[in-house]
Amino acid sequence: MEKTKFGLFRPQYTADGSAHEMMKSLSDAAKRAESHGFDSFWLMDHFYQVESQGKVPDPVLDTWTALAAVAAVTERIRLGTLVTANIFRYPSLLAKITSTVDVLSNGRVFPGLGAAWAEEEAKAYGIPFPPAEERLDRLEEAVQILTKMWTEERSTFSGKYYQIQEAYCNPKPIQKPHPPLLIGGSGERRTLKIVAKYADASNVFGSPATVKRKLDVLREYCRVLNRDYDSILKTKLVNVFIYRDREEAKRRVASVLEGKSQTEINDYATYGNPDDILLQLQELRAVGIEYFMVHLEPTRESEALDLFTDRVAEKL
Repeated sequence: MEKTKFGLFRPQYTADGSAHEMMKSLSDAAKRAESHGFDSFWLMDHFYQVESQGKVPDPVLDTWTALAAVAAVTERIRLGTLVTANIFRYPSLLAKITSTVDVLSNGRVFPGLGAAWAEEEAKAYGIPFPPAEERLDRLEEAVQILTKMWTEERSTFSGKYYQIQEAYCNPKPIQKPHPPLLIGGSGERRTLKIVAKYADASNVFGSPATVKRKLDVLREYCRVLNRDYDSILKTKLVNVFIYRDREEAKRRVASVLEGKSQTEINDYATYGNPDDILLQLQELRAVGIEYFMVHLEPTRESEALDLFTDRVAEKL
């Protein structure tokens, strides 16, 4: 079995202090992940902080602008979005943005895309938020536009929701044939079918049993569509609470997720001492996960990153 790869996911900015400190904190985190051998560095795509990570008015940077800045202070680590909300940007504009950051980073962009779910922030910004079925239809059209504009000299597409006419996207991305496209979401009726048709990577949620079921669905779509299932990278975000002492980890998770059932806690958090974390990731790897985006506690990210790298990542 190939060595498992890891990315560092960073959805919070509040631990960084005031606005003028954010760039240093963000670049330090990306450079630490790079020096620890992590394959990628990921940011979320929201205009407001999501409630699971902080308070709604907390400061949040624009994802793609921030990634361009991170590209300038790193050398090897890939730069991703977990995930870009499709309805926030017209697909042709997103193709131009991703191409730009791929060029600026010398071919290190790993774009993630999803149908979007944050209705309140979309409406606050004056962005229409259609029903789920339409958002998924838009997602399917968007991935086709992205691929065309990344690879064709001039692109035309006429869909129900999006149209482009003889559109240039120059310079093209450095990565050939194009940057790997990750689609986030576990919907068994539509999302995983879109993954099977178009994506280079999938990001799914849930416990090992849930992940196994989702990947079985994806495998069947691949069979029907004559797509090589193994050509799709299977990834998962893991919220890691790692401590040298198992009981301290349990207390911390119980505090952070107060009011949640044990089942909800287990679905959300990967927690314990390094041996516990290793076992939980091995269980996910056994059901098909090949790549982990690791989210560490922001107030002790550096300490946790050292412990995770030395005691967990090196064994996987």
